[in-house]
Amino acid sequence: MTLTRRYFCGAVGASIAASNLTLFADDQSPKPLRVVAYNIYNLKGWPSQSPLAQQAVARGQMAKRLAMELALYDPDIINFSESPSEKLTKEVAELLGMNHVRFPSGGNWPGTLLSKSKISDPQNVPMNGERPKELFTRHWGRALVELPNDEPLIVHSAHLYPTPEPTIRLKEIRAMIESMNSDLDSGRSMLLIGDLNHSPDTDEYKLWIDAGWIDTFAKVGEGNGFTIKADNPEWRIDYVFAAGPIAKRVSESRPLFEGAFRVNNEDEKSYALSDHLPQFAVFD
Repeated sequence: MTLTRRYFCGAVGASIAASNLTLFADDQSPKPLRVVAYNIYNLKGWPSQSPLAQQAVARGQMAKRLAMELALYDPDIINFSESPSEKLTKEVAELLGMNHVRFPSGGNWPGTLLSKSKISDPQNVPMNGERPKELFTRHWGRALVELPNDEPLIVHSAHLYPTPEPTIRLKEIRAMIESMNSDLDSGRSMLLIGDLNHSPDTDEYKLWIDAGWIDTFAKVGEGNGFTIKADNPEWRIDYVFAAGPIAKRVSESRPLFEGAFRVNNEDEKSYALSDHLPQFAVFD
């Protein structure tokens, strides 16, 4: 058979079109949801007295350093506890190409929620009734993240009371669960992410589990999962909890004891981005 120029060009064009369709289909395939919960210590580096940390702060580099380190993990949703000025968290959001919501603090520790997807209906301290003065002095906020597959995802960002004595923290958790009950009962996909300031062997942790929350690290993680402090982690107090259908899809959960998130104890000049490690989770 003799190949004419028209036939040849048509065949090549059809092949390119088919390749483009394949690439387009691949681009539209579902991707894992990657989530980070991170107490960023007011973005001043840790130890904050480190000369290099102070130099990075003075030169206005910390937002860029944080964004570049987080970008290595391609996160879709991020929670910050102990946020610095809104100007800095918005700079991080812009560098990562993410939407930004700030949750004001009852004290001096505001929270931040970042998402590649649209964030709607943000609510600060969405408890039933007025916030008692002693509760939620750190932060707690709720928002709806509109995922690309049109699955609505409720995200709670939280930083609970920090003292060893748990009385206030238990009150905070009971108030949160009361406000969450209707969503939990309806079986909606939900995340609770942040610095909860308690370990897994406590009454506080048991309240979450009894309410129906799944601890993603307990489900799929390995090792002790310690998240603080960044030089020698000894406690697990940062969490990515999940409830509803999304809880069945967790495939990875671990603290990021690596890169600029940790202190190199063999280098006296080393510092980390925070005293906490980020808790990272992936959902298929």
